[in-house]
Amino acid sequence: MEKGGYVYFMTNKSNRVLYVGVTNNLSRRIGEHAEGRGAAFTNKYNCTKLVYFEVFPDIEQAIVREKQIKHYKREWKDALVNKMNPEWRDLATDIAGMTGFTTEPLRTCLEEPSASERDNPIF
Repeated sequence: MEKGGYVYFMTNKSNRVLYVGVTNNLSRRIGEHAEGRGAAFTNKYNCTKLVYFEVFPDIEQAIVREKQIKHYKREWKDALVNKMNPEWRDLATDIAGMTGFTTEPLRTCLEEPSASERDNPIF
């Protein structure tokens, strides 16, 4: 059975740092970050707030997308968050208790933006 995947952004209370991650179980992974069992980076910078995520039908697509996003400038990543979550509120509270997510991808195109789009995000 094919498992879905998620690309997600975690930040700290002041939104100064941004962590990009990938997982096949977003609820579990958010809990790990909240309990301090997440990545060393999120532990060091206290990134416990989920501010963005994308859903993919399979983990391989999510991994490709995560690698693309990690190469983008911070401004482009911020623009992604602003489009989905303009108040930068913790989305973990919205998904807490949910048993699953749709596997409909939020992004239908896995193509990397052009250099001009990465430098000047236009949505």
